[in-house]
Amino acid sequence: MPASSEGQSTVRGSWSLWLHAAVAIAMVAALRLEDRLWWCACARWNLWSSDVWGAHNSQHFVDPYAFTHLLHGVGFWWILRLVAARWSVWRQSLATAVLEALWEVWENSPFIIERYRQETAAQGYLGDTVLNSIGDLLSCLAGFWIAQRIGWRWSIALFAVTEIVLALWIRDGLILNILMLIWPIEAIKAWQMPAS
Repeated sequence: MPASSEGQSTVRGSWSLWLHAAVAIAMVAALRLEDRLWWCACARWNLWSSDVWGAHNSQHFVDPYAFTHLLHGVGFWWILRLVAARWSVWRQSLATAVLEALWEVWENSPFIIERYRQETAAQGYLGDTVLNSIGDLLSCLAGFWIAQRIGWRWSIALFAVTEIVLALWIRDGLILNILMLIWPIEAIKAWQMPAS
């Protein structure tokens, strides 16, 4: 690659990072307008919370659902490789960030929070904190860049293995999550409930 082309690529990448940051800032502003808390109301500074059925779900920086957001990134990579193949990888990454940020804002709307409470096992779901949404956005971008690095075959394997592990671990996953939001199945909801 000629030196001038390398320089242009670096400049484009730098601008793209600033645009990614702007997307994150806009998402944070929208979430605060929805009255989302910055951090868990418990005031504990845990970066990780593993209890998906408890009060700390989606309240800390990352939790098991971060892996579903990683799969969002893989899925966005697949879609963008098909419908926007001519775009640079940075433009595709930025589109991924915008799509995920829009989902985070919508996911934390009263309508979707109530939908989760009514139709899934997340009956006590409070919505995400702002920092959890930032963690979700970063997880999604990580998924995009991992898929970009490993390609189609391995990203399909990653998706399948992650879904299986999540189903065994938390009785949920990206596909089950989408299914239960769109077309709830009572037997799946019963299976997803915590063991008493």
